[in-house]
Amino acid sequence: MIRIVCSVSWHKGRQEGTLTRDTAAEITEHSFNICNIFSLGYASRTHVSYDVKGDVAVIRFNTPNSKVNTLSKQLNAEFTEVMNEIWANEAVKSAVLISSKPGSFIAGADIDMIAACKTSQEVTQLSQEGQKMLEKIEQSSKPIVAAISGSCLGGGLEVAIACHYRIATKDKKTILGAPEVLLGLLPGAGGTQRLPKMVGLPAAFDMMLTGRNIRADRAKKMGLVDQLVDPLGPGVKAPEARTIEYLEEVAIGFARGLANRTVSAKRSKGLVQKITDYAMALPFVRQQVYKTVESKVQKQTKGLYPAPLKIIEVVKAGLDQGTLAVLGAGLMGAGIAQVSVDKGLKTILKDTTQQGLDRGQQQVFKGLNDKVKKKSLTSFERDSILSNMTGQLDYKGFEKADMVIEAVFEDINIKHKVLKEVEAVIPPHCIFASNTSALPINQIAAVSQRPEKVIGMHYFSPVDKMQLLEIITTDKTSQDTAASAVAVGLKQGKVVIVVKPFYPHDWLPEISLLLFLSLQEGIDPKKVDAISTAFGFPVGAATLIDEVGVDVATHVAEDLGKAFGERFGGGSIGLFKLMVQKGFLGRKAGKGFYIYQEGVKNRSLNSGMDEVLAQFKLPAKPEVCTDEDIQMRLVTRFVNEAAMCLSMIPWHIRQIQCCHLSRSLGAPPFFSTCPPVPPGPFRYADSYGAKQLVDKLRKYEAVYGSQFTPCQLLLDYANSPGKKFHQ
Repeated sequence: MIRIVCSVSWHKGRQEGTLTRDTAAEITEHSFNICNIFSLGYASRTHVSYDVKGDVAVIRFNTPNSKVNTLSKQLNAEFTEVMNEIWANEAVKSAVLISSKPGSFIAGADIDMIAACKTSQEVTQLSQEGQKMLEKIEQSSKPIVAAISGSCLGGGLEVAIACHYRIATKDKKTILGAPEVLLGLLPGAGGTQRLPKMVGLPAAFDMMLTGRNIRADRAKKMGLVDQLVDPLGPGVKAPEARTIEYLEEVAIGFARGLANRTVSAKRSKGLVQKITDYAMALPFVRQQVYKTVESKVQKQTKGLYPAPLKIIEVVKAGLDQGTLAVLGAGLMGAGIAQVSVDKGLKTILKDTTQQGLDRGQQQVFKGLNDKVKKKSLTSFERDSILSNMTGQLDYKGFEKADMVIEAVFEDINIKHKVLKEVEAVIPPHCIFASNTSALPINQIAAVSQRPEKVIGMHYFSPVDKMQLLEIITTDKTSQDTAASAVAVGLKQGKVVIVVKPFYPHDWLPEISLLLFLSLQEGIDPKKVDAISTAFGFPVGAATLIDEVGVDVATHVAEDLGKAFGERFGGGSIGLFKLMVQKGFLGRKAGKGFYIYQEGVKNRSLNSGMDEVLAQFKLPAKPEVCTDEDIQMRLVTRFVNEAAMCLSMIPWHIRQIQCCHLSRSLGAPPFFSTCPPVPPGPFRYADSYGAKQLVDKLRKYEAVYGSQFTPCQLLLDYANSPGKKFHQ
């Protein structure tokens, strides 16, 4: 049985038009790293070659002793090796796939390779290997352009539609098609999933169920091809050779443009196509299409040919069964649902109360509607996207889910309860991911009946704006589970890093402790906000806690305090606990440090906080309470914690840089600098000086205790004046 992969393209659109040589000349002017699977060595490559032109790699297919290129084992192996080298090469920013054979891009899979398979398992393995490779192509951070001249059929079409852009010669020999059905087969490398998304369900069924060829000009009208180039006439070289060179030149220009974003991959759709897409997004319309198509196939084949019916079956599976479920419709859960449904993932959003669900659905609508206001989406497209999200209070549909992401309250008992409930209804292959920001994943997984399917997916707030996603594995998490979590994150448009289990370190604990100290010392929330934003933070400390939720901040601070003791000490957590007791949970409750009213931008302080603050007031310490001290109490602890992470966890320094810069609060602008030095706490340490940071920490340590004790790594750098984190 062939594994079905529901792929969602990350590209954002396409340019329109047919190019002449002049316009092409104007354009021409202007990662993830995959482990090598094959060890062929450059000298032994006979089917695939490449060279780098500037910052664009040009990959050429050329099956020896054949008039056409076919996807044989040798070509696939060499192609995989070449792509791995390109993804690992930082000098390469984009790539072009092209054939060295006039008249043949790729004519399909090698039939002899398929015929040589002795068992269904061998065929399945071939299919899965193809699917995995084309997923990597589709998800590549380096744009890949397919330059098509001649036959682009079967597996060749699947390669082309996995690319981010397609350019074809406007020549009668250039044809695109999915003829597998004529051989009693079906597209096995993801074509059954990508083609409907690209050209629409009716057109995709027509191509796959008839096997008919599509000429280049029609392919462009359908959206199968993004650009056409006119063939060239005779010259010093033969017309076909000149046309291939010209096609390559144009493709290089577009690949470079996609990489530097001077060219958009967005394809504008006509009104008819928009209406069709909207209709096809409605389940009852799709069911009618399936019914009609199945009836025609049964009538024409008498049910004697299984391939057409299997094609319908796998298309239905991809469109109707690939489901992501999100538990919890709060700030984080709704944000996760938004970035999922926005990228084409059918999403169930579940909450325990109707009020919570309504609030979450409204948040998703508002996020998408903001795009309408900015004219990056039409209201028609917004409604079409929203039609792929289902809001509910029960577990209906979870039996079809491929992944469940929980974003419920930060309480280990609640998470254990939810995990047990979910495992009772989901299918065996389904992954359970936790969005926890403070609880260890291995503790959450402790009650699981299948811990190999449990993983952490730590998003940052606001989810639709913050790019980073931490994938946190345990010692029992399977590689397939981790790979699937990465794939979902990439489809959501995230920058993904995979880390081993540890307590996720972000700004929230430091913010909480800053508030504990400052508020207890008599500094009101508005001043704390003003002081922190004056330093360069985009969001004030009190405002951030209100946005995240005081109850969430309380649990994070409490759990980290239990785990790390004095290292996360400072102030009294009782202040936050009393706020929770009084219902001052932040924006979601209408009041926290501030009062929140619909349509009112100028927030007033919550007068109910006066009693809370008075109860926990401490004597002020003038020697460490200047505005600069309040700012540096936050920053020094954060940099110290980052340095401790670096000494404890075998990460590359750039991963922590990326991680900490992208946290929910965001770093001040001067934490950044130009490449090649990445932004983050270590850049700040180099700029401010490790010795100066240690001096500040010692100053605060003398007053507040060991939560400000500098870590050994920071001390080492302070004692070596010439030593920098970034040399």
